[in-house]
Amino acid sequence: MWQQALRFRFTRADIPGILQGVGIAVLFGRLFYDSWTAVVFVSPVMLIWVFLQRKRRIERDIRLIGIQFRDAMQSVLTAMKAGYSVENAFMEAQSDMELLYGKKSLICRHLGRIHKGIRNNIPIETLLFRFGEDCLNRDVQDFAEVFAVSKRNGGNMTQMIERTIGIISSRVEVEKEIEVLISARKLEARIMNCVPFFIILYVSLTSRDFFSPLYHNLFGIIAMTVCMTIYIFAYLMSERIVNIKA
Repeated sequence: MWQQALRFRFTRADIPGILQGVGIAVLFGRLFYDSWTAVVFVSPVMLIWVFLQRKRRIERDIRLIGIQFRDAMQSVLTAMKAGYSVENAFMEAQSDMELLYGKKSLICRHLGRIHKGIRNNIPIETLLFRFGEDCLNRDVQDFAEVFAVSKRNGGNMTQMIERTIGIISSRVEVEKEIEVLISARKLEARIMNCVPFFIILYVSLTSRDFFSPLYHNLFGIIAMTVCMTIYIFAYLMSERIVNIKA
């Protein structure tokens, strides 16, 4: 996942993260050092923030594609029980997912590739392997492996898909329960991460000379750099603590 997140190629989806990163760099430079020059030196924080946001977006997409994949498999299962072949069932599932999630959804994008691959006579198991590699979802990857073995050995495809839907549904329910249990803690962590900035801003506005000994001198720069490093470390630790996975 980190290899995907750390690819040094900005896209349109990174624009909100870049703007937020610029704002964070300005906050660090102005509040911790009272200098616009310092904003330039702390600008690498912007890149770290962009990469963190990209990682969050990838994780969100992985969870979302898992839910959508479960619904797609339900559609495939229904089509197969109605007498469709596996290939035609996947093609039929694309139409159902377009009605359910829209043509621009993640699952429709992947099912569209499967649809084109089937028309070009590419084996369905190969297309599912590519689907798993592209979406990075472990459930999809496991399904592709089991599907290939079942299709090669003439297994009961309907029963296998039913079992896959049950496993994914169980995992989704566990993830929802975890999300509910830690949602309050996540909110508390977000608030606590903002508190230091509000304290420094409030004191700077109400008692301008209070932080003067910490600005524009060697001792102050070192002290504020240590404080900023501790804050960044604490932020990363809080994100790691509240980011519980099923």
